[in-house]
Amino acid sequence: MSDYIVHASGAGNQVRIFAASTRDLVEKAREIHNTSPVATAALGRLLTAGAMMGSMMKGEKDLLTLQIQCSGPIGGLTVTAKSDGTVKGYVNNPDVMLPPNSKGKLDVGGALDLGVLSVIKDMGMKEPYVGQTQLVSGEIAEDLTYYYATSEQINSSVALGVLMEKNNTVKQAGGFILQLMPFTEDAVIDKLEENVKKLPSVTTMLEEGETPEGMIRRVLDGFDVEFYEETPTGYVCDCSKERVERAIISIGKKEIQDMIDDQKPIEVNCHFCGRHYEFSVDDLKHLLKKAVRA
Repeated sequence: MSDYIVHASGAGNQVRIFAASTRDLVEKAREIHNTSPVATAALGRLLTAGAMMGSMMKGEKDLLTLQIQCSGPIGGLTVTAKSDGTVKGYVNNPDVMLPPNSKGKLDVGGALDLGVLSVIKDMGMKEPYVGQTQLVSGEIAEDLTYYYATSEQINSSVALGVLMEKNNTVKQAGGFILQLMPFTEDAVIDKLEENVKKLPSVTTMLEEGETPEGMIRRVLDGFDVEFYEETPTGYVCDCSKERVERAIISIGKKEIQDMIDDQKPIEVNCHFCGRHYEFSVDDLKHLLKKAVRA
C-alpha cells in the first residue's frame, strides 16, 4: 500500500506510537485545493496528524475534527478524520505565499501566527468532547504536543513533515505520535528523549527510504517493539447530494422559503473536495415539504 499508518508499542508496553506515510493523500489535497507550497505544508501536516489521531478512535462512526483558527494569512484550517484512516481537510486561504523562515524552510508558523487549536471528538455521546489550546508555535507538531500535555494529560512527542518538489508537488509527507503511559519509568523517558533529539526530520527519514515501521524503530531504538495494526490511509470526501439536502433542510423552513422566493437556483459547494451541487427552485420546494414534515 502507498499511504498507511502503523500502531506499535515498546519498552514493555510503557509507550505507544503511531507512524504514517502520507505523500499520496497530501498530494491529492494539494490537487483538489490548488494550495500554495506553504499552505500544502500546513494542511499536509494537519491531515497527517488527523489520520493518525482518527485511527486511535475505536468506534466505526467516531469522527475527529482538528480545527485551527488563527490570525495569520492562511486564515485557518479544518481537518476531519475517521477511525478507518480516511481524512479530508481544507485551508481558508489556499493561495497564501510567504518567504522562507530563518531556517530556509516553508514558514508554516508565520502562515498561522497566533491562534487556537480545537480537537473535537464525536464518539456518539450526547455531546462531543472538545479540547482547546493556544498555538505555541504554529508549526502544528509542537502545538499538538502541547495539546496532548495540557488537554489530555498525555506526555507525547509529535513530529510531522511535508517536503515539496521544485514543481510544487508533494515529494514526501508523514509523521509520528509517541505517547508515554502514566507508569513509564524515568530511565525509559530519558532514553526516548535522547533518541528523539538525535532523529533527523520526518521528511529526511522518508527521503532516506524509511518506512513508518523504520521510523518507529529509530524512535524506540534500544527498546523492544511490538507492531500491531497497519491501517491504509487516504484523502476521502464522503459528501453527496443527499447529505447536502439534509443540511439545507436543517437550516429551517423560513430560510428555504426565502430561497424559493428569490426564484433562482442555488449552488452549494463542498469545502473538502470542491464538488458543486445545484438545486432548482422545484428542488427547494421539495425540500421545503420535507422540512415541514420534519
